[in-house]
Amino acid sequence: MDYFKVGKIVNTFGIKGELKVYPYVDDPSEFDDFEKVFIKRNEGGELKEYAVRSVRYHKGMALLGLLGINDMTGAEKLKECEIFITRDMAKPCGEDEYFIKDLYDMEVITDEGEALGILSDIIFTGANDVYVVKTKEREILIPAIKQCILKVDTENKKMTVKLLEGLR
Repeated sequence: MDYFKVGKIVNTFGIKGELKVYPYVDDPSEFDDFEKVFIKRNEGGELKEYAVRSVRYHKGMALLGLLGINDMTGAEKLKECEIFITRDMAKPCGEDEYFIKDLYDMEVITDEGEALGILSDIIFTGANDVYVVKTKEREILIPAIKQCILKVDTENKKMTVKLLEGLR
């Protein structure tokens, strides 16, 4: 099954077992749509499913109540764990939007048909993301703007780009 990380439990909140979650999603209100979540307790560990009993927000954080976690002691055990959902639970992408997970390891070619390399990393900046493309010789940084990113084909794992002057 395909999972997406949607947040990290950074602390407990109150005495009734609520979890203070730092959201990884663009819009934290997406947590309102989750009927269940999956939590990984340790690196390499299995995901455990929890039904969501409540969601509210406080200072940019999601406060998540889960069935079976009813006190601070139970909530403490989940601190520092990451929260996941399945792909089918995720909000659909709009036009020219993609799940970040789908961009990694994508083959990157120029508009002239030249194979550049593989998208190996994404740098998140304030203005726009920057895609790191690993070539045979080095890395090329390509801004994720419409002038550079011409086509993204997530199904075939291919991205077509136009290299503006100075990007090589």
